[in-house]
Amino acid sequence: MIVSPVTADAPNKPVRVLHLEDSAIDHELARLALRAAPLPCTLQQVDTLEEMVGHLQSAHYDVVLADYRLRGFTAIDAWERARQLPEHPPFVLLSGAIGEAAAVDAMRLGFADYLLKDDIARLPRVIQRAIEMAEARRAREQAIAELAASEQRLADLAEHLQTMIEEERAAIAREIHDEVGGAITAARIDLAWIGRHSTDTALASHVASAGDLLHQALGASQRIMMNLRPPVLDQGLVAAVQWLLQSFERRTQVATRLRVARETVALVPTLQLVAYRTAQEALTNIQKHALARNVRVELSDHEGVLTLEVSDDGVGIAPEALAKRTSFGLRGLRERARRAGGWLDVSSQVGRGTSVILSLPVAPANATPVGQSRP
Repeated sequence: MIVSPVTADAPNKPVRVLHLEDSAIDHELARLALRAAPLPCTLQQVDTLEEMVGHLQSAHYDVVLADYRLRGFTAIDAWERARQLPEHPPFVLLSGAIGEAAAVDAMRLGFADYLLKDDIARLPRVIQRAIEMAEARRAREQAIAELAASEQRLADLAEHLQTMIEEERAAIAREIHDEVGGAITAARIDLAWIGRHSTDTALASHVASAGDLLHQALGASQRIMMNLRPPVLDQGLVAAVQWLLQSFERRTQVATRLRVARETVALVPTLQLVAYRTAQEALTNIQKHALARNVRVELSDHEGVLTLEVSDDGVGIAPEALAKRTSFGLRGLRERARRAGGWLDVSSQVGRGTSVILSLPVAPANATPVGQSRP
């Protein structure tokens, strides 16, 4: 092994080059060529795979300069060993015994550059470019990793917020049922008692009017409660979707049809809620925008996958409308499906209706029960 300082007055952080070369003469030629480098360099010569790996593991090198053919192995073998190490430096191939095809193959494998020994005067520029490219690649990889981490944090936050919303909906629904519904029912009972025991005609008329208002208020509170967290969900997804369609048909007078593969679908509560909210959002969009005459819903679980399809024969959605940045409803449904391990697809043709298809794994390992946040 030979450590060759290329400059006499090396600064604190010279460019460190690990030279994989079994010829002392060729090593000396490389050292002389690097004297022209704009940055000071140090050259560490090694001639075996074990020495190369040992140096890369024990010290930092900015670049590996490798001959193509050495005793018992090639630069390709060295590259395959080095690439298994974390944060390995770029490889530059310097050889006089390599054809163009072999050089191209080396570049495809991941070598930063190659140079013929006949053109060794260009070595300083090749090494500098390899280092710059490696730094740019690391910066790009770091930026990609930071972006992925940021996206993951945003997805986790969105999931947490969605869980909190569902918990709050369930809490409000319970409070409406227990407090508001109970108070309205008690008031109706008291009004009925007053009406039965009153002989005043005017008072009886007011009591009847108040009773009608309380009846409307009770119906409104029940509708609100059902929209927030319908108790019918406890009877299963099929029953919940049936209730959604019946309510939709009463409100809109649009004909609906439900097709199910079986009467019950075994689904964990988290995924049941994802499917229910998807159907609810799709029906809401149909009511607001589709001008449809018919709605068809298909629900099936086959080979461990739940599929929910909501289709209509309405006016359809223009492609630019689907791509709008403000399409938070569909975007939120896609994100919920993705977080549950599935996917959501929206296909539409203007004038020919829209189809929303949700696909979910029936029993994912990371399912979280309704009302519980992930840690």
